Amino acid sequence: MSIFNRAMAPFAALPRLRSLRWLPVVAALAAVAAPGTADAARRIGTYDGTWNVVFATTRGNCSSGYSVPFTVHGGRVSSAGGGRVSGSISHVGGVAVAVSVGASRASGGGRLAGNSGAGSWSGIITGDRCSGTWQATRN
Repeated sequence: MSIFNRAMAPFAALPRLRSLRWLPVVAALAAVAAPGTADAARRIGTYDGTWNVVFATTRGNCSSGYSVPFTVHGGRVSSAGGGRVSGSISHVGGVAVAVSVGASRASGGGRLAGNSGAGSWSGIITGDRCSGTWQATRN
């Protein structure tokens, strides 16, 4: 061991001791952040319920005007009817959803506010690439 390493050995633990000094600060910040997390969870729950979503095609050779019910519970989107639906809603109402029915698949995004929402979608429906918009209302 070199003279430098022997001289510095007593100070090797110093950064660890210095980082322990921050433990109360980190604990205090975590305690302050926890209520905000609960508030966000409550805001996500404000979108809970059954939503009727109407799809309009703006590009492609797909039928338009289909109405599909979705269920929202705790920030998660699922099917309230046929097909597989998965998705999520952020605490500010941002929506991201993927839908599949048979060989047809689509994904979309948008925003919910109060009892309504809107956004866009794209996918392959019965072999045709299509895209469009959606409108949602809570039942």
